Amino acid sequence: MFSFSRAAILLLASLLLCPLNAAAFERGEVEKFATLSKGFGNPEGITVDSQGYVYVTTFAVPAAETPGQLFVFNRQGHLQRRVPIKGSSSQLLGLDFHPDTGDLLVIDFGGQRLLKVDPITGESSDFATLPVVSKPGAGLNALTFDKNGNVYISDSFQGIIWRTGLHGGGELVAWVTSPLLLTSGTPPFGANGLAFNKHSSALFVANTGDDRIIRIPVIYGIPITPGTPEVFVNSINGADGLIIDKDDNLWVAANQSDEIVVLDKTGKVIAKLGDFDGLDRHGAPIGLLFPASLVRHDGWIYVTNLALDLRLFGLPQAVDSQWAAQAKTPTISRIRARIPRISGLCDGHGYGAKCD
Repeated sequence: MFSFSRAAILLLASLLLCPLNAAAFERGEVEKFATLSKGFGNPEGITVDSQGYVYVTTFAVPAAETPGQLFVFNRQGHLQRRVPIKGSSSQLLGLDFHPDTGDLLVIDFGGQRLLKVDPITGESSDFATLPVVSKPGAGLNALTFDKNGNVYISDSFQGIIWRTGLHGGGELVAWVTSPLLLTSGTPPFGANGLAFNKHSSALFVANTGDDRIIRIPVIYGIPITPGTPEVFVNSINGADGLIIDKDDNLWVAANQSDEIVVLDKTGKVIAKLGDFDGLDRHGAPIGLLFPASLVRHDGWIYVTNLALDLRLFGLPQAVDSQWAAQAKTPTISRIRARIPRISGLCDGHGYGAKCD
């Protein structure tokens, strides 16, 4: 019969109660960067200019009669101005500054068009519009640029990536159409965030409802043509906004799991950043709540907390729907743009990630 000393029993108990020091993702610390003005909610699109000012658009749910709103914050998160975008609907999504012309382009989801916007006065004009036959059921969502300055826009409801030239004008042209860019899942958005890799040899597109990233090979010529879309990776819960860094790592806002998922160029997950930690006494999200869009600048990742209650669209509730309904103070968060060192992932053996 075995006998144990009291010290041995206490040691065994402590080992059983305490988890082993196995490798786990270090999620970093999410900070509240900025808050929208009272009476406005659902921050969605985000970009940063060369001076570090942060620009955020709102997606009114339900749609309102007022024009869409553009908020501009300085580097410290202080509101500089609120700019109603003249002639737009109240449901704005992706936005970015054109890398060649400097024009601010904003997707008017409700108006089914791409706008050129004066970020000071709010004056707007059509940069490009949908063909009339394609307007019913369209869902323009996010935009990006190729190395020649052409503009690409995801259509979440029609499974299309639209394209227009450097200076826009006229109607958008369907660049690629694929069932992989459609979804029957929840949320019911197919093609969403999109970005080219470092050498512009492929366009990566988030499919929100299917929890996938789609890879579209790019064939450079005159014109630039797409190859056959393929599934790059599965199982990102609510893949939404997407950016790609200089090492070809993909940073993806996972709106249904309230985190940022980072993949290397092979599709291996190398980081999971952020989490949802409840609401503060003002009803502001602590951490991330339905993160929608993200942008990188000066060592930070800035993220919009859309805080969307899917039940407003007649959809079944998600795990964070009740929290979203209780969120009263819409925020933009930020987290350090670093990939924490994890054993076996960032050890210099060709995993494609450069970790701190």
